[in-house]
Amino acid sequence: MPETAARIALLCEDDRKKDQAEQLAARLAIPVVQDEKDCLYLLAVTPDRLELRQTGAQAPGPVFVDFTMGALRYRRQFGGGRKEALARAVGLKANRCPFVLDATAGLGRDSFILASLGCRVLLVERSAIIAALLADGLERAARDPELCATLARMQVIQADCLTMDHLDPAPEVIYLDPMYPHRSKSALVKKEMRLVRALVGDDNDAGLLLDWALRQKAARVVVKRPQGAPTLGKAKPAAVITGKNSRFDIYLPR
Repeated sequence: MPETAARIALLCEDDRKKDQAEQLAARLAIPVVQDEKDCLYLLAVTPDRLELRQTGAQAPGPVFVDFTMGALRYRRQFGGGRKEALARAVGLKANRCPFVLDATAGLGRDSFILASLGCRVLLVERSAIIAALLADGLERAARDPELCATLARMQVIQADCLTMDHLDPAPEVIYLDPMYPHRSKSALVKKEMRLVRALVGDDNDAGLLLDWALRQKAARVVVKRPQGAPTLGKAKPAAVITGKNSRFDIYLPR
């Protein structure tokens, strides 16, 4: 790869979307290329969706957001519903669907599950690239008649929560799922998160993000952590709910 190659660039693979692609590249301040060899990471506008790719022969497959198929569809249809650990962690009950701010939205999977269970969710993602993938996934999913009501409860914005204060309306729950800094190959997560991690890095300021969340007016702050991972910061959780592969540390700042 030449030294002048871009770290990330945009490639349009659909001539019908050329104007849309150029507008997206301008908004993200990334160059448009004609050959994927000209960059390390590629944001590709395809006929079907927006994809994030890593270039090179050994690169993993593309990352994209799809709320309509695969594991999310199965989880929505056959998962534990309000009894699963995520729902219990945010305090979702038969007569209570709290307004949740997902401060580390990522690819939006947990937010989608909460919205499918009735919660209104504001998804905040500080990476402009990941936020673009998320917005594309939401737009495509909104065309599915079965998901219209769920998607109407979801809103995504690109911002850094550490710069946001005096939230109006104030969320009832702030949800944090920071990127955990795995150090060994045996601890690597699936390919999507490996690619996201390679592009945006770990959330090394996750402790600051928890401090920020605890200063807000939310009744509950929920932090998702891998099993065996230390708690964030010095604050002790008021409760812990354990899931299959993760746990949820619950803080009650009020």
